[in-house]
Amino acid sequence: MAEITAKMVSELRQKTGAGMMDCKKALTESGGDMEKATEWLRQKGIASAEKKAGKTAAEGLVGSYIHTGGRVGVLVEVNCQTDFVARNEAFQALVRNIAMQVAACPNVEYVKVADIPAAIADKEKAIEMGRDDLSGKPDNIKEKIVQGRIEKRLKELCLLDQPYIRDQSITVEELVKQHVAQLGENIQVRRFVRFVLGEGIEKEETDFAAEVAAQMGQAPAAAPEPVAATEEVAASEPEPVTELKPEPKPAKAEKADKKKKKK
Repeated sequence: MAEITAKMVSELRQKTGAGMMDCKKALTESGGDMEKATEWLRQKGIASAEKKAGKTAAEGLVGSYIHTGGRVGVLVEVNCQTDFVARNEAFQALVRNIAMQVAACPNVEYVKVADIPAAIADKEKAIEMGRDDLSGKPDNIKEKIVQGRIEKRLKELCLLDQPYIRDQSITVEELVKQHVAQLGENIQVRRFVRFVLGEGIEKEETDFAAEVAAQMGQAPAAAPEPVAATEEVAASEPEPVTELKPEPKPAKAEKADKKKKKK
């Protein structure tokens, strides 16, 4: 494979107006051939998309997607330049597919990396710098490793960097650029919001038996108190048997007995 130099990338960028990373990828895919790289960019819609990126996109649509069962919902705003394109079926399908993409990516929080606050990036860097597998490595090596990890982590948070759910060979950003080439206008995903049923609500754990008793106006049955061990033993021991003594006879009966003995 031919070596892709910075000069080649710069030349392709001036020729097509595409971004540096897109030009490098195009040259890599085409084996360093400038003409094939240009065709590759045109097929992906990237060349024309870069040229139109600076144009104002204030029209468009707010689209929605409700997942089966109504437990997840998404609203997304996608902008274009004219209301004519906003009414186009291809543009409307793009908006629906992007809304569906947001629903399928629960970890995505931002549209693009540039939208991520610096504080979030600094926090991720601090986490990566403190990992055990980097201990003992030279600072310059550690810095490169951490930078690569942070870039990967930040992309995981961004919608445009996700593989498109209907075609894993392209990203959402590339999908948008394809529609820019098809429809001839600048298209931008501006914002989105995801709703998850019950998210953020603390669910109370209730005693069902106590709840039913309360509804019936009754106090919940108290649990029986445990019997002390000494009481159990005492209850199990038989009571001592007492000797029965004959009851004393009445005085008249005693006199009759004495008369019988004299006779």
